[in-house]
Amino acid sequence: MALTLRCALLAMLGAPVALIWPSWFWLLYVALAAGVVFDLVGAGAPSGLSVTRAGDVSTRLGETAAVSLLVSNRGRRTVRGRVRDAWPPSAGSSPRDQELVVPPGERRRIDTTLTPTRRGERRPDRVSVRSVGPLGLAARQRSTAVPWGLRVLPSFASRKHLPSRLARLRELDGAVATHIRGEGTEFDSLREYVVGDDVRSVDWRATARRGDVVVRTWRPERDRHVLVVLDTGRTSAGRIADTPRLDWSMDATLLLAALASRAGDRVDLIAVDRTVRAAVERASAGELLASLVAAMTPLEPALVEPDHRRVLAEVVRRTRRRSLIVVLTALDPAAFEEGWMPVLRQLSRRHVVVVASVADPLVEEMAHSRGDAAAVYGAAAAERARGERRRVSTALRRFGIEVVDAPPDEFAPALADAYLALKAAGRL
Repeated sequence: MALTLRCALLAMLGAPVALIWPSWFWLLYVALAAGVVFDLVGAGAPSGLSVTRAGDVSTRLGETAAVSLLVSNRGRRTVRGRVRDAWPPSAGSSPRDQELVVPPGERRRIDTTLTPTRRGERRPDRVSVRSVGPLGLAARQRSTAVPWGLRVLPSFASRKHLPSRLARLRELDGAVATHIRGEGTEFDSLREYVVGDDVRSVDWRATARRGDVVVRTWRPERDRHVLVVLDTGRTSAGRIADTPRLDWSMDATLLLAALASRAGDRVDLIAVDRTVRAAVERASAGELLASLVAAMTPLEPALVEPDHRRVLAEVVRRTRRRSLIVVLTALDPAAFEEGWMPVLRQLSRRHVVVVASVADPLVEEMAHSRGDAAAVYGAAAAERARGERRRVSTALRRFGIEVVDAPPDEFAPALADAYLALKAAGRL
């Protein structure tokens, strides 16, 4: 049972009348109570409604989905009132409630538009139907669970950078073959020596046969192993440009995976903090992006420090040969000095290691602010944070570890560029 706004207004209007004519007090409210009973008896029964769902089961973050309620009236009276499909706030449902009129034996469709603001699984709570009586004073109400699930996938906003990076990859892999003898390259062809060629590329047997100096040319090796390590520990929960750091890392992972798979490399993923939260291994090129999206969609940051020994063990177990290890985490000085640095140093002895971290543009903005005393103190704190990140980056590069430190909009393409640079240098 529920009283309507009309009933409340009539009760409020009746109060002054009762003060002026006290003898009418009981008569007025008895009449109002009788009207409420009449509405409750005359309203269509919500229990006679059958509610099911239809619509989208997945969408990308930032896009719109549509989910419908199919309401069938199995009762003998028309149900007039309102229906509310309750979704969590992060699902971005609209409208909040809608008018409903379902005659006996008929069915109505109620559409709800969802614009999610968070990634992951979004499930509705209950569907509430309020059937109002003929006088509009009272209503019969019933809530029931109608299960459904909407998977909100990572947005992959950086896919707009993929065509330009693929063009650079084709140039690297085709017309402009690398002419240096780098580690992890494949033999391509022989040509005459020109000034500036690395003497280590000279093919002495071919030179002796031809009577002229001949060098080998090399091209980037295909079918290399790329292992992406996604840190889901406490630092991944930090919000940068109103988006969790973990989501920026996911976006960069998808762009790197799309590029590396087109280059013929095998891409694997582990998402880890104290335990392995998700893993993708040996997915084919055609299934790689779908597998990564399915694995990363339910991930949420865990407010714990990563188990760095566990990370090292998982990487060693999954890499039987020299690989590219991409670690997406935060350049947090305390976390690196005590946890990440020993692990990364050990991995860099056998593998090519890249550490990628998204930089907070708010820190850059604060570092240049000088408006008042508070802004100056904020600028000093921001400059100190920048200095600590530079110190960590310098320490990593000293051990031959590549570092990608870029603001959100440039982070994913910067990581893709670092991958292409390693390909061009023959380090993969």
